[in-house]
Amino acid sequence: MIGLLKKKQPRSIDFGKGTLSTFLNPYSYLIMRKNFQLVDSFDQVFFDGILLAWLMRLAGSEGKRVSFDMTSLAPKVFRHACHARSRVFIIGSEPGVAMDATTEVMKKYPELLVCGVRHGYFSSNNERSGFIKELVNIDPDIVIVGMGAPLQENFLVDLRSAGWAKAGYTCGGFLHQTAKKGVRYYPLWVDRFNLRWLYRMIDEPKLIRRYFIDYPKFIFVFFYDLGRYYLKK
Repeated sequence: MIGLLKKKQPRSIDFGKGTLSTFLNPYSYLIMRKNFQLVDSFDQVFFDGILLAWLMRLAGSEGKRVSFDMTSLAPKVFRHACHARSRVFIIGSEPGVAMDATTEVMKKYPELLVCGVRHGYFSSNNERSGFIKELVNIDPDIVIVGMGAPLQENFLVDLRSAGWAKAGYTCGGFLHQTAKKGVRYYPLWVDRFNLRWLYRMIDEPKLIRRYFIDYPKFIFVFFYDLGRYYLKK
């Protein structure tokens, strides 16, 4: 897994057509290491969280944090879309949340061409398959998906397999956060001191288990993977 992450971490961000991008934090690392081939289907994999970025330095990575939020990659994606006049489709989260988040984003980027918005729930596999076909026909230039791992990754890979060949980004909790607090979810001081994890835990107490149980588990698993990585070298 660690070797694959090093290979998939780009030296410079590619906004080009046909590029699929996703983001791993310690929690999703535990999920996605069991979906190795799914991770390999992405062209760019970024380290979403300072802990993963720091630990990846032990494997020789540059160790930079890149997240799909307004403190990192999201503004670059939206500015690129506005400049290129790209058509954007946003999908994810509970009913109504994606629309509220899109409204907030468009307040900051009124020139953004949003060609569709949809929540991320499907009543059946048939409904999901039908929507993927519909989205291929719409053919947006950029698709942003916030469903959580691995659902959002599976969706983009299946969309590509169905014939769509443009730029796709997973966005995790971005839609929920933006709908709740606008485009500036993290206060500047929180971002400056890398305290995003603490802020999220206070804002969303349901994440306490993730930080106190899943993150320690991640550290153990990461060092296990790191040992295997160096043994293979």
